[in-house]
Amino acid sequence: MAGVTYDTGALVAAERNDRRMWALHAGFLAEEVVPFVPAVVLAEAWRGSPRQASLSRLLAMCEVEPLSEEQARQVGILAGKAGHDDVVDVAVVEGAIRRGDAVVTSNEDDIRRIADAASARVRIAAI
Repeated sequence: MAGVTYDTGALVAAERNDRRMWALHAGFLAEEVVPFVPAVVLAEAWRGSPRQASLSRLLAMCEVEPLSEEQARQVGILAGKAGHDDVVDVAVVEGAIRRGDAVVTSNEDDIRRIADAASARVRIAAI
């Protein structure tokens, strides 16, 4: 199996103990696929509350990808092409395209529109 990138909706679903999200996550780990979480996604979801224990548990089994200057430039270019001003969504798609990942998202329409602007096919699992 190829890789997977989680967007903020996936993290929120895990935080809420959504069974489907946790089943997807367990399936990825069973296939030895370590999910990527872009740092900007973590920033959007993280509040540091004790109520985020489930999210902490999920993140312990993921790789948080920092945003380099070069990636930030690529995200900006793609945001312009897509006409999409939410750089978190665009960073998710940029990373997924670069790695050949699927995306787990609650925002399927925007993720698909950004991927289309990049002329890329991205597998999407809606959560």
